[in-house]
Amino acid sequence: MSESLETAERTGSPAGRARRVPLGRDFGKLWTAAAFSNLADGLGRVAVPLIATTLTRDPLAISAIGALAFLPWLVFGLPAGMIVDRFDRRWIMAFANGLRGLAAVGLALLTVSGALDIWWLFAGVLVFGLGETLFDNATNAIVPGVVKRPALDRANGWLQAAQITIDSFISSPIGGVLFAISLALPLWVGAAGYLIPIVLAVMLPLSAARPLHGEPGTSVRAEASVAAGDPLAASEEASEKTAGTDAAAVARPNVSARDAFVYLWNHPFLRSMVIFTSIVGSAFAFAQAPVFLYFLDVQHVPAAAIGVVTAGIGLGGLAGSLVAPSLVAKFGRGAVMLAANVIAGLSLAAVWAAPEAITGTIAYGLMAAAVSVWNVPWGALRQTIVPGHMFGRVLGISRTFTWGIFPFATLLGGWVARIDLRLPFLIAAGVTLVATLFAIRLLLSASQHDAPEE
Repeated sequence: MSESLETAERTGSPAGRARRVPLGRDFGKLWTAAAFSNLADGLGRVAVPLIATTLTRDPLAISAIGALAFLPWLVFGLPAGMIVDRFDRRWIMAFANGLRGLAAVGLALLTVSGALDIWWLFAGVLVFGLGETLFDNATNAIVPGVVKRPALDRANGWLQAAQITIDSFISSPIGGVLFAISLALPLWVGAAGYLIPIVLAVMLPLSAARPLHGEPGTSVRAEASVAAGDPLAASEEASEKTAGTDAAAVARPNVSARDAFVYLWNHPFLRSMVIFTSIVGSAFAFAQAPVFLYFLDVQHVPAAAIGVVTAGIGLGGLAGSLVAPSLVAKFGRGAVMLAANVIAGLSLAAVWAAPEAITGTIAYGLMAAAVSVWNVPWGALRQTIVPGHMFGRVLGISRTFTWGIFPFATLLGGWVARIDLRLPFLIAAGVTLVATLFAIRLLLSASQHDAPEE
């Protein structure tokens, strides 16, 4: 009977839905910390580009804001992952938000004093991005330590919902209104928003501090890694059997960044997925480069109302994050991930063709929904496949390759936008659809890599 209930939980059958594993109070703390952090992030993402438009209307300069936000993932993504694996993840979250809070205060003071220029904005965005690499890596790595494995999809769905709802749907319109009142006001409020996650992060349990060596499913993930051809997992499994001890109770050795890279490279599915997400993610970054100028100058949205547009986009992202776990349970991860990319590509084409702001917002919101649907199963897959003791480093390496390309894609999008502010959306749509066409078999195989719980 217990086995059937576990199977029901995994497959999303009525019995499984009736016996859902609770996410727990500790996940509630993590979720609340992420929520307030996303509130501050959302205010900054609206305020900084809008402040930049008061200094310049050059699409390339505006796109540099977005490019610099991703640059830390290229130069600091792997070191951030190593830090997350080696030190207390709770204090890493606290430090990251303290750093971002100080940057927000600094930009606000420069704005009030009239000393702000585009270069100070560039520097501030770099600091925000540096803090993001630490905070996001730590948050993702903590999830398996505070929720049980059958609840990973739901936990990631809730985190994605918090990010989309608060970052886009709540903080974006607020940021637009605050910007209309005073240039510096969104920065002051954002700085305050970073304080609460600092307190909540240090209140998380010890299981959130470092990887759980005895977590449920650890030995199963090791066996799956051996089957995938991971020599590190194979050597660990052999040593555990030689010692005659339970694999779930053995403390994992510290691994180097090279070991994590070897693990990722020798896992065909993960390696291929990193390449695919690099291509599609770069297309999204390319398209997003001129988004503020697109709505301001092409669709003629007033600056004070830009938050309403981003809220509409965020509503689509929220809907996607909320329905993603149910879609995965009904259709499987592979089919959902494939459909999400097809819809994202078609939605980008619709943004290019949109005749006015409402249509453009709806199309962009549909694209945001598709991206949210994608993020939930992809995040859960990583947490399922990658062993906890090297998760931070593997995530850091994969994001270095994926998000590290985004700055160049964003700058290229800004350069193309100098020709036509609509053109980046059309090009990104074509790249997304072609890449998805070539990756159909890869995406449909996603469900085969979800190792069952013991």
